[in-house]
Amino acid sequence: MIYLVEDDPSIRKLVSYALSNNGFEVQSFENGEDMFKLLSSIKPELFLLDIMLPGLSGLEILAKLKSESAWREIPVIMLTAKSTEYDKVLGLDSGADDYIPKPFGMMELLSRIRAVLRRYEHPKDKNDVSYGRIVISPSSHMVKVDGKKIELTLKEFNLLLYLMENEGIVLDRDSILNTVWGYSFDGENRTVDVHIRHLREKLGDEGQRIETVKGVGYRFRGTDE
Repeated sequence: MIYLVEDDPSIRKLVSYALSNNGFEVQSFENGEDMFKLLSSIKPELFLLDIMLPGLSGLEILAKLKSESAWREIPVIMLTAKSTEYDKVLGLDSGADDYIPKPFGMMELLSRIRAVLRRYEHPKDKNDVSYGRIVISPSSHMVKVDGKKIELTLKEFNLLLYLMENEGIVLDRDSILNTVWGYSFDGENRTVDVHIRHLREKLGDEGQRIETVKGVGYRFRGTDE
């Protein structure tokens, strides 16, 4: 099930039709308030949110979704007429998984929806990865430090897993964006830095294992020096 929040009736109808014809269940809404009324009973696999909406804006809906544990791991794609880099970075830093400026083609939209959903499939055949006091379990989607569970968003989890699986290797921001977010864009890749900062804070002292390589990117240090 995909939840679409779009106040333009022609776009809402077109996107709903394209999704339905390509095997997706879709529930469309004119505003966020109506969506939240249904959300309490039916949880979707993905949200498609317009930014400019009556009542709650798309970014306000996104913030509310990411603040609730029941919804924060559901992927979100922003659909918006705003296409400046600032707006894109703002949406991504707020927790969106992708950002599609209008006008967009239906084939591109469908492709990017499938790409986001693939990234949210939990790997069932990967073993736990541990360094120091950190243990990350891909199969159960859990991170522990000193045996205590650490609450991470899905993006933070995937970022930590990517860093730990490449222990000792310097990963530049573009490779992190392509692997964890599934896209790349020109300009300041601040969204990676923001998520790294959040990860370090949540990991406490063990967050120091995520090292900044100035001018390049980040490296996970598995050994104690």
